[in-house]
Amino acid sequence: MAQLPSRFTRARIGAFAVQAAKFGAVGAVGLVVDVALFNLLRATVLSPENMASGPIIAKIISTAVAILVNWIGNRFWTFGSQRTGRTVREGVEFFAVSIAGMAISVGCLWFSREVLGYTSLLADNIASNVIGLALGAAFRFLMYRYWVFAPSRAILGEQSAPQLTGS
Repeated sequence: MAQLPSRFTRARIGAFAVQAAKFGAVGAVGLVVDVALFNLLRATVLSPENMASGPIIAKIISTAVAILVNWIGNRFWTFGSQRTGRTVREGVEFFAVSIAGMAISVGCLWFSREVLGYTSLLADNIASNVIGLALGAAFRFLMYRYWVFAPSRAILGEQSAPQLTGS
């Protein structure tokens, strides 16, 4: 039986699986926030009957709130051991990646409504909260893991961060 390269040890694969599970749990909380707020807004003040672009605006708002929830969960739990002292840099990168992920979800919703002509509540939810969310989540996990909270950047951040000593 062939052996895996050393970079694929059981411990590393296990750590990756744990991190992916934590990301999924945080994402599930964010999903509940996103879907609930999206449907609340779409069914009330941002319904297509009140405003043609209401569902798109509702999705942008609901995703922005979910991004904030996910930032807290991912920073302190999923990638907590990889955090650096550079909160502003991590925050800017996290939100940039999250906005790109939101663009994927909103893009799926826009495509469904404007190109395919599916405008029902069910179609909006499938486009944005199933297809868009799955594509956006995969993109975000990879970008958070390998860029925003990359283990190598955590080590570099600790080496280059100014050391404060008490006297």
